[in-house]
Amino acid sequence: MDRREFFRRGLGRVAEEAVQHVDKKVVERASRWIRPPFAVPELEFLLACTRCDACIQACPHDIVFPLAASNGADVMNTPALDLLNKGCRLCEDWPCVTACEAQALKMPVADTDEAEIDSTVESGAKTGFSPQPRLATLAIDTNNCLPYKGPECGACASACIIEGALEWQRERPSINQEKCTGCAMCREVCITEPKSILIIKSAQVPD
Repeated sequence: MDRREFFRRGLGRVAEEAVQHVDKKVVERASRWIRPPFAVPELEFLLACTRCDACIQACPHDIVFPLAASNGADVMNTPALDLLNKGCRLCEDWPCVTACEAQALKMPVADTDEAEIDSTVESGAKTGFSPQPRLATLAIDTNNCLPYKGPECGACASACIIEGALEWQRERPSINQEKCTGCAMCREVCITEPKSILIIKSAQVPD
């Protein structure tokens, strides 16, 4: 290996490590907010998002809002979900995702042959591929949830959008983490104060 190749490879490793370090820091900070459905990984999201507000304006339920400057200049005016106060309806036509021309919000592609996908799109046929995003991890505060204290409630029983995500045992709710998308519809309708449905972390932050 000559000197030029040695330095080229060395700089490549340094650059890769620098990117990994930045990515780790960005992901850790992302635990403070929750991105709209089908957001690409946080570092890629920040590089792609143009702060155009298209996804915010497209949301029919006013759940998407721009982050304030207090969160940092690099994330100011990027979109997040107000799941503390409202639940995401997981709209069938995904208006927030469709409105994102920058592809910071991007629908996943079905695991099938690319040629088959192209021909299906051109013909307008439906593939039957209906993905659900993972927005956040939720948990039930059993010290505050009424059925765990004795009184009957069931306010959240019919609020869950995803079949099987909210389970009931002896009239007490529990969350099936494998099925729950973190849409927080159960939190929105919870009647306790403070709410008995807790938002543990954003899906942008890995376990």
